Amino acid sequence: MNAIIVSAVWGVVMMFCSFLVKNKGLYRHIATFGLIILLIAIFLNAWGINIFDIDDHNMLHFNNFGTAFNTIAIACTLVYVLLTGKEVEKYGKYSAEYFTLIFFSLCGVAVLSAYNNLLMLFIGIEIMSIPLYILTGSDKKNLKSNEAALKYFLMGSFSTGIMLMGIALMYGGTGSFQLEVARVQGLGPGKSLSFLEVTGMLFLFVSLAFKVSAAPFHFWTPDVYDGAPTVFTSFMATIVKAAGFVAFIKLLEVKVAETGIAVDKLIGINWQLLIVILIIATLLVGNITAVFQQSVKRMLAYSSIAQAGFMLFSLFSLNDIAHEGLLLYAAAYSLATIGIFAILVKMKDYTFEGFNGLAKKQPLVAAANTVFLLSLAGIPLTGGFFAKYYMLASVMKTGTYTWLVVVVVLFAAVSVYYYFRVIQAMYFKEGDAATEEFAPSFKFALVALAALIIAIGIIPSIVLNLFYF
Repeated sequence: MNAIIVSAVWGVVMMFCSFLVKNKGLYRHIATFGLIILLIAIFLNAWGINIFDIDDHNMLHFNNFGTAFNTIAIACTLVYVLLTGKEVEKYGKYSAEYFTLIFFSLCGVAVLSAYNNLLMLFIGIEIMSIPLYILTGSDKKNLKSNEAALKYFLMGSFSTGIMLMGIALMYGGTGSFQLEVARVQGLGPGKSLSFLEVTGMLFLFVSLAFKVSAAPFHFWTPDVYDGAPTVFTSFMATIVKAAGFVAFIKLLEVKVAETGIAVDKLIGINWQLLIVILIIATLLVGNITAVFQQSVKRMLAYSSIAQAGFMLFSLFSLNDIAHEGLLLYAAAYSLATIGIFAILVKMKDYTFEGFNGLAKKQPLVAAANTVFLLSLAGIPLTGGFFAKYYMLASVMKTGTYTWLVVVVVLFAAVSVYYYFRVIQAMYFKEGDAATEEFAPSFKFALVALAALIIAIGIIPSIVLNLFYF
């Protein structure tokens, strides 16, 4: 509850700062201070100290897994603001409002990590998504930004309609919005969910698959990520995407895993097979399409779809290793992507040729960017390696569809190709990469972030032991 209230309150504080504080340069510092307070509030919550003791009527359930994810989400947002907060000021005179929208979106993320009621799922999704529609269109003079915002809003509204239909059907089948109502009603051997509830779950499945960019519901992602201002794309593609998977896991765990019945018997279809098809389709679309991109930003957009394919393993397995893997993936993927986009913001040419010769011109920046790319590719000694390892280990623990591990490793090998294209351009191609000036503090922050990713790759317990979830 601390995270929900503090993020909402600090969002309001940022709104008042927009007209009370005249120095625009102070906005990012106020936002940074707010994120530090938010982190402290989450740690207090983990230690059983609730600043706001509010009766939520069992609509929210706070556990260690949700608290650990919230900590990762806020910490990654703090890194995001420290690295790219200054770039936010370049998009018009409403930079304080942009930070406001980020805090409101974090409020939605906190709700999604703790919802215990389908109404709270809907509210959390909307609180998280609506600020993103505005941030996507914040570059008002850019036609691509306006187009991306319209597409995101229309597609997001459509998926929300599907979610509401699913919630209505599930309410019709159970008479309650509570997630654990099926378990409470005492499902046992030979019993299954009602037709309305099964149909409702399928609707929710489609809606959440849209939110996390899983194929074939990914079609909006490349255009939106490419058209949105680069400084906001990294936030959308990392913390927000990971929050969608946490919401996804919670839905399936409570409605399926905790009933104690085999998935296919519970809902009448082979749920694992459905997710396997989704994983393969997502990895195929994301990786193969990323190979043919000429823009690094658009390549990263398709790459985010491929990364979503790996995170889908957490839904397939639904075991303790899957939980650990998702937290590790959220941390490693978010930090690496934020670092890459922080560098991309400074580049004047987003094509692969725009990175030619960057290593000679900015060796520290190129070295840090290499670590970020290696982590996304899952190379050992980076956080991304253990993130992928835990996802594959979760599949092996289930004992079913183990052949999927071989398929996924092949797709991971494909991803190495397009990530290494950037490394090749930086180190092995002649050119004079056109960039903005890199401040010494910015370079230091990039090197520190790269060191953190390597530390996670060597000692993953930095993340895995968070609150002993």
